[in-house]
Amino acid sequence: MASTKEWFESVAEAQRRAKKRLPKSVYMALVAGAEQGITLDDNVNAFAEIGFRPHIADLPQERRQATTVMGQDVEFPVLISPTGVQAVHPDGELAVARAAAAAGTAMGLSSFASKSIEEVAAANPKTFFQSYWVGGRDVILHRAERARAAGAKGLILTLDWTFAHRRDWGSPPIPEKFDLKAMLKFAPEGLSRPRYLLDWVKSGALPDLTTPNLADPGQQAPTFFGAYYEWMTTPLPTWDDIRWLREQWGGPFAIKGIMHPDDARRAVDAGATAISVSNHGGNNLDGTPASIRALPAVVDAVGDQVEVLLDGGIRRGSDVVKALALGARAVLIGRAYLWGMAANGEAGVANVLQILRSGIDEALLGLGRGSVHDLVPDDLIVPENFTRTGKS
Repeated sequence: MASTKEWFESVAEAQRRAKKRLPKSVYMALVAGAEQGITLDDNVNAFAEIGFRPHIADLPQERRQATTVMGQDVEFPVLISPTGVQAVHPDGELAVARAAAAAGTAMGLSSFASKSIEEVAAANPKTFFQSYWVGGRDVILHRAERARAAGAKGLILTLDWTFAHRRDWGSPPIPEKFDLKAMLKFAPEGLSRPRYLLDWVKSGALPDLTTPNLADPGQQAPTFFGAYYEWMTTPLPTWDDIRWLREQWGGPFAIKGIMHPDDARRAVDAGATAISVSNHGGNNLDGTPASIRALPAVVDAVGDQVEVLLDGGIRRGSDVVKALALGARAVLIGRAYLWGMAANGEAGVANVLQILRSGIDEALLGLGRGSVHDLVPDDLIVPENFTRTGKS
């Protein structure tokens, strides 16, 4: 169907609408990439280098997309990747959680989210709580136990972050909090995007830059920058720390940020249930290759021992199919659903998920595959030297 006022037919259209609706600083924060943006661009562009080998007859009348990730049944292999402080819409993570639940898929909630784990897990029972290594062991375990009590079905530990904040194009200014001084500073941007401003006026709130999931018992939630400072000053985790947290948690446990086969093997040794091949959406060490380039080597190393997920650059259902054919169990999306939410709130997130689901079905039909579990590397045309392997 063609795009309408309430419907867009591609993630690219969602991004265009998000750019028109959001204040410049908010939009630029969504499209940010570290330093020159080499990794950011490669995450998306690498998919275009992979071709398909389609069939034209005896094609399956029905195609199945259901799978299982970290013990949760999902209706199609696209999950919500945790992203922090979703100021693109007043409903934030709650809108995303509801849309994901309606689509039959799982929600990853960032520990830096603007909505609490209790609220989000109530909106989507298939919620995984994501944690960074922030604070000492006791603090980290307390947050994990809080997530468990709220109903979180799994824990995602994200480790790919070097605290690099430089952007060659300049980082958008982000206030510590939305007080009177900040409101006056950002008023021209808000007035230039009246629909965005009206959404917040109707909600009776201001963009929330606090992190309720990092609040200590009886304490106010820290601001984003307060939490970030604690993170920066926390000693970096060791594999022994990771193994300890895995043992304490006991349930489904994913490690996010794997790009090297050696790290994939160490994650398996630490007891991970799943690993996510990810470079933090191009926001970590610039010059790291696209996650899809690293996927085959990781799958070769540990694919028969752990669920392998992929995060980074997914814009179409055909991208999902390419990742699955190269060995991923499922993919996670970040910017795509944020653009959808910016374009049309919860309905926009649902729109993005439907676009991806439809694209997966179309690619399965063209390849003659009746299930996402039937996909194999031979369905693809992968150019020589496409993959990037970390040799050990």
